[in-house]
Amino acid sequence: MESKTTKEHQSSSSNDITCGIITLSDSRSKKEDLSGDYLEEEINKRYTLKSRLIIKDEEEPLRKAIEEMIDENIDVILTNGGTGLSVRDITVETVEKLFDKKIDGFGEIFRHESYIEIGSGALLSRATAGVYKKCCIFSMPGSPNAVKTATKIIIDELPHIVHHAQK
Repeated sequence: MESKTTKEHQSSSSNDITCGIITLSDSRSKKEDLSGDYLEEEINKRYTLKSRLIIKDEEEPLRKAIEEMIDENIDVILTNGGTGLSVRDITVETVEKLFDKKIDGFGEIFRHESYIEIGSGALLSRATAGVYKKCCIFSMPGSPNAVKTATKIIIDELPHIVHHAQK
């Protein structure tokens, strides 16, 4: 069922959105960053990619990268990697400390869609999203399939989400 209000908000939202990609990996180089490549391709179809980084799975480099992107007036930051359960997976703990507002629906829908695709292994996903300093941050697992699932959920809705986050 379509919402009249949602339709109105979507139509008044701008597609002039700038994005940044942060890949968290202790082993991947840009040449091996298939998830980052996919995100870049999808962003460039609709929006503007201003920055793309690959950093270690460490809190300080992630915080620094986020702050730098916000200083560049990036509207949406998409992180991939570091959302699992291992000791080195610090993305969720790092970004959620920053959030002014959490976007609970992203993680919920991501896990639902993942469950349909892969079954109960979706329980291991800690995908999360929120708003920090009026910038939308979406943190997803690093596998190419997970990135495709996450992108499918958010890519068309970004203008609407950014519109509300920046009010």
